[in-house]
Amino acid sequence: MGKNENMFQQNKIVKNPKDPQDKIKICVLGGVGEVGRNLSFIEYKNQILVFDCGLRFPEEDMPGIDFIIPNVDYLEKNRKKILGMFITHAHYDHIGAIPYIVEKLGNPTLYTAPLTQAIVLKRQEDFPHQKKLDIEAIDNNNLKPISLGNFRVHPYLVNHNVPDTLGFAVETPLGTIFYMPDFKVDFSPIIDPPMDLGRIAFLSAKNPLVLMMDSTGAEEPGHSISERKIYDDLERVFERASGRIIVATFASLISRLQQIIWLSEKFNRRVVIDGYSMKSNVEIARLMGYLKINKNTLISPQEAQGLLSRQLTILCTGSQGEDRAVLMRIANREHKYFKVERGDTVIFSSSVVPGNERTVQNLKDTFYRQGARVFHYKMMDIHAGGHAQQEELKLMLNLIRPKFLIPIHGQYSMLQAQADIAEQLGMKRENIVVTNNGQIIEVTKNQIVATNQEVPANYVMVDGLGVGDVGEVVLRDRNQLSKDGMLVIVTVIDGENGELRGEPEISSRGFVYLKESQKLMAETKKLVKDIIQKTVSKDRTTNWAYVKDNLRDKVGEFLFKETQRRPMVLPFIVEI
Repeated sequence: MGKNENMFQQNKIVKNPKDPQDKIKICVLGGVGEVGRNLSFIEYKNQILVFDCGLRFPEEDMPGIDFIIPNVDYLEKNRKKILGMFITHAHYDHIGAIPYIVEKLGNPTLYTAPLTQAIVLKRQEDFPHQKKLDIEAIDNNNLKPISLGNFRVHPYLVNHNVPDTLGFAVETPLGTIFYMPDFKVDFSPIIDPPMDLGRIAFLSAKNPLVLMMDSTGAEEPGHSISERKIYDDLERVFERASGRIIVATFASLISRLQQIIWLSEKFNRRVVIDGYSMKSNVEIARLMGYLKINKNTLISPQEAQGLLSRQLTILCTGSQGEDRAVLMRIANREHKYFKVERGDTVIFSSSVVPGNERTVQNLKDTFYRQGARVFHYKMMDIHAGGHAQQEELKLMLNLIRPKFLIPIHGQYSMLQAQADIAEQLGMKRENIVVTNNGQIIEVTKNQIVATNQEVPANYVMVDGLGVGDVGEVVLRDRNQLSKDGMLVIVTVIDGENGELRGEPEISSRGFVYLKESQKLMAETKKLVKDIIQKTVSKDRTTNWAYVKDNLRDKVGEFLFKETQRRPMVLPFIVEI
């Protein structure tokens, strides 16, 4: 057994704590073994605090799914115990599930920073049928503890790539639990002040029991790139650009939006903001003073038509190759106002979310073919992730010095990488828990145990207006349809004598082109008639479910034998 497997097995061993009544339950319902869908809770003496409420985007084998949210069945059953929900920052992997989950939990009070509050409330306008959120802003300039039941929650500021990102130190009778969200240590940020290491050091003096810490950058050596370095590299791109500059990034990267706007102003460019979510976030951040924009900088797409190419920056969504996002419409020459011209510069100021690599590469190639210069983060430092790398994780571990560690937020290899770092710094292996979604972790003053108790933590899929109504069976059918298509068989049966009336009708979608497969279709029809004759009773006692199953199975076997494909066979029998 390898080192990583051995560590995981050790964490699964259950030991009885000395005082079974005085223990804290910790559970991650989303965000471990994956990137996104972040939601965790702490439970002590029938009182619960919830942290974050995010979504993740679907994988390639989830056709039609809009996004995935956590399963909160356990919290819904125990909603009377929930004292509050703490939201760390405004990225959708931490706030995106709020409209689908908070009402189920009894509408607890949400505590978060002002910018996050504003973005959450703006998004809630898309869900007018829901009750008004009870959300309280935490004053960043006067961080005060929040007392709820047995808990005393101390917020602290961290750096990320969206302003107003908070961590929370939860003081309990057994010790302090640090919930350290997506963060990095940036000594020269663009908008925020540097991370408040002094406050974290002060809070860590309050008996640091458990550290739950972001693992997304744990496999990356060194220190994350400062936003100031990003600004300098973007400036070099602006200096050399002779045509329009089209910048695609995430709508919530407020710091990056500010950099692009400042550089546009410096090089006498006007800026078009295009994309619903980006325009909303810019407006919110501007009104709240997070974005500094000169009076005449922003213009509409219509106003941009009168400008020379070198006078224009287009700041838009779609850096992940989303199908209907602005950047994809520009690439496909479907945008009402903008088409790429030779000499334009396209900047992808974001990293590629796992699973989107092929789509993003195809998008870049499209722009190259149209004569644009393309820049992305692998060519130069024009994007910085918001996640601490190995040296920053070491800094936090040495600063807080927790008794126990639970790596969170990341794929399993990332969680394990953080666990390895902690072990290298001298933390005992038995004091580190690499957990699974839904696994109950029990903590006493002297012991942490990954129990064999689990609560539901499976994917809940959102498809249009449907939440949770698409499961594994539906996804399997969709994947089968996407791979081999379907064949529909319609037969008409005489109800009096059980005989077939006319020829079976066969239609194909995504399987074969009927006009070029007449021999195959003729043989299929013959097989259908044979099955009907052998299985349909003459005395009105036919088991129609059996007939349909027989048609589905035998026609499916025949088609696979002839084509090596497995279309979905849908038989319909009409009795007249």
